[in-house]
Amino acid sequence: MKTVKHITPLFLLSAVFSVTKVQAQDISEHMIGQPTQSDFGGVGLMQMPTARMGRSGEFTLFYYDNEEYRRMAFNMQLFPWFEATIRYNDIRTRLYSSSPEFSGDQTYKDRGVDVKFRLWEESKWIPELSVGLRDLAGTGKFAGEYIVASKRYKNFDFTLGLGWGNLGTNDNISNPFCEVTDRFCNRPEGTTARGGTFETDKWFRGDTSLFAGVEYQTPWDPLSIKVEYEGNDYSDEVSGTPIVQDSHFNYGVHYRVTDNLNVQLSYERGNTWMFGFNLRANFNDIKQYKKRERKRDKSDFADRPVDIKQVNTDKLVTDLRAEGGWLSHNIALSDDGKTLSLTGYPIGYSNQMEALDRSSRVLLTELPDSIEQYQFIDSVLGMPMSQTNVDAVKLEDNVKQRYLTKHDEIYRLTEVNESQDNTLYDRPFELGWPRVSARPYLVQSFGGPENFYMYQLSADIQMNWQLANNFVVTGALGVNLLTNYDEFNFLVPGSDEAPLPRVRTYIREYVTYSDVWLDDLQATYIKQWNQNLYTSVYGGYFERMFGGVGFETLYNPLNQGWAIGIDINYAKQRDFDSYTGFRDYSVVTGHVTGYWKVPKLDDVLVKVALGRFLAKDVGVQVNFEKKFDSGIIVGAYAAKTDVSADEYGEGSFTKGFYLSIPFDLMQIYDSVGRASFGWTPLTRDGGQMLMRSQRLFGVTEPRNRYYTESDLYK
Repeated sequence: MKTVKHITPLFLLSAVFSVTKVQAQDISEHMIGQPTQSDFGGVGLMQMPTARMGRSGEFTLFYYDNEEYRRMAFNMQLFPWFEATIRYNDIRTRLYSSSPEFSGDQTYKDRGVDVKFRLWEESKWIPELSVGLRDLAGTGKFAGEYIVASKRYKNFDFTLGLGWGNLGTNDNISNPFCEVTDRFCNRPEGTTARGGTFETDKWFRGDTSLFAGVEYQTPWDPLSIKVEYEGNDYSDEVSGTPIVQDSHFNYGVHYRVTDNLNVQLSYERGNTWMFGFNLRANFNDIKQYKKRERKRDKSDFADRPVDIKQVNTDKLVTDLRAEGGWLSHNIALSDDGKTLSLTGYPIGYSNQMEALDRSSRVLLTELPDSIEQYQFIDSVLGMPMSQTNVDAVKLEDNVKQRYLTKHDEIYRLTEVNESQDNTLYDRPFELGWPRVSARPYLVQSFGGPENFYMYQLSADIQMNWQLANNFVVTGALGVNLLTNYDEFNFLVPGSDEAPLPRVRTYIREYVTYSDVWLDDLQATYIKQWNQNLYTSVYGGYFERMFGGVGFETLYNPLNQGWAIGIDINYAKQRDFDSYTGFRDYSVVTGHVTGYWKVPKLDDVLVKVALGRFLAKDVGVQVNFEKKFDSGIIVGAYAAKTDVSADEYGEGSFTKGFYLSIPFDLMQIYDSVGRASFGWTPLTRDGGQMLMRSQRLFGVTEPRNRYYTESDLYK
């Protein structure tokens, strides 16, 4: 953007209103007056934040541009009280490095993470109050902290806050914390060149500024107007060229083109035009029309048999699979003739409750009313995992609309009870052909010196072959579609040898050898010792870079929301100059891993793994997953080990983010599959875990449902 001086903000407003005759697409009523994004990404005015939060589940992809900086960000409203932003600042006036051999002519990229916490909500007399940290885990070049309050009056939303760091360089007020203790009076200088560390010794210290602003929702629904007084005087910027500020006041407009597209235009510093746009969606709201079989209702009771002997079990099994999404291996009747048990597993539906409800309705209409209870026994690889008892009498009353009963009064999750004696249908295990499927797979990282965006898009041809109960062989063949990882050029400054064994930074060597590769080929045997305890032994090619043998055991109590496991693996590095060979490097790696569905946080799963990683470093990895109403999962992980930040290199420690999206949201037919998209700030060797298939926590999903969870299991 070109810098323009001495243009009044009134020109900006008149320019906007001069085009209001253009017909705008209607926006949804629930979007009117919703908080808007700032120049940095995250809810705010322009340069300054507000105390406001978006609706839970809001996801925003953001872009903003001016002469010195180009900003790209992902903003996520994980909870009503917590917002997180991952941002890349493209500093257009600086090169990534002074060495063309290292980074060419790429401009400098700065990574940052912002968080904001709401302390309390707005009431009639009390404003909404939030506290936040900007650029808390990057290089700290834009680091700042703030406490901010917002109060709405009719169509005006007023904001007043205190800023430190990058938000406080104007220094127009004394630091109130300095009155408490002298250590808050001064802020340590300098930034962390390698990034990735939390510089807590700087938080809320040093120069402090008041900032303020207001956002006005105009009578024209798509348009709002912003005015702010900012706390940054641009005296401590990283642009490499001086930034002139003629005014502390900034003026902007925000226009909602559609529900999912917003554009912003602002005039800031008294001399500079800025432009940005964002694409948004709400992960709780996303839905997909489904082409489904009609659910059976009271109109289907006319041909109901009066005796179990009249039931065609082959037809029943077929209808259960086709309409109910339940694949049966065994059907048995209790001695008293009142309970029918069905051993198998749900298929076709990402929400297990959908399969249970549809299958139960099939049973209602094809079984006599003398059967008062259905028992669905969920079995994986021949191992009975859990049982759901269905009260057929109450379900029939619901279907016939005599009265409405809550799900948890009809469906009850229990341990498996295999006491039925009269077998009506049994399908013993038969060795069949392997199941083969294909899916796209994307590996990517952002912010590298060779190229800002590194990626490999491949097609994975996957194989799953059950050779016996408890024994399965899985594999995947990768086919390269598009990649630029051949540009990856990991260098260790000032040393001929890497301080850590190279376990992930050989990715260029693996990618460039061939466009077709054996991704993994693993044989796994799983033993169920009792209802809670499971063990597996496995071996083969675990992943593209490592193969070997291993052992895992897991204790997973039914529907308790937690599990704990141990895995030990001997892993040997695969050769990147052949399809099946190995290199000399080997490692014994393993972890003690805890799994916890946090009861106070809706649909949150935390995994903590303590042990030895691939580069022989020892430490802990924490993995956080949040599932939204649509089934989309947002995840983040970080690993901290005994490797120092200097040994690790740029980024200081391993971290990454990912999205897991149900195939359900991409097609009109139901599916149990998922597509995952992950990204890492940098590819480095410390804190790297072994990847393998058939992990016991996933295999035993029916014990503690999360990925296919329904209201029945909460």
